[in-house]
Amino acid sequence: MTAREDDLTAIAVQERELHFTRFDEDAAWHLGARLREMAAARKLVLAIDVRRFGQPLFYAALAGSTPDNAEWIRRKSNLVARFHRSSYAIGLEIGASVFEKYGLPIADFAAHGGSFPIRVHGAGVIGSVTVSGLRQRADHELVVEALCGQLGKEYAKLALAAPAE
Repeated sequence: MTAREDDLTAIAVQERELHFTRFDEDAAWHLGARLREMAAARKLVLAIDVRRFGQPLFYAALAGSTPDNAEWIRRKSNLVARFHRSSYAIGLEIGASVFEKYGLPIADFAAHGGSFPIRVHGAGVIGSVTVSGLRQRADHELVVEALCGQLGKEYAKLALAAPAE
């Protein structure tokens, strides 16, 4: 298997495993705060967004981030809202052809890693958690790591494999 195929297989497991039993404003705040603490401790330059579709619930911009990070968040989150899949998986699976295949404007959708669906048992995908500022694979993994911590899952079992040198 290629690294791309390995990542797609692992993301499918992540998407299957990372579900909330309930999700409200407090859960959004705790998830966003967890991501912010992780990013600040690692001195990462990024922005963080947690939302129910149509309603922002948490936003933080760390030192050094720019308005462009907020724009990337909007575009990646739009992709998750459209497909109910991780923006990284969509980018790996369909790539730039997502825009041609589905007639999506590149100004409103980004097939780059960093946005992950918020799935609730019995309700399905109700929102997204998104970061912007790192390379797309690292954006994706930071979100997955935070979700694992929030949901009591072992990150080492759900993490993408280390890239081959």
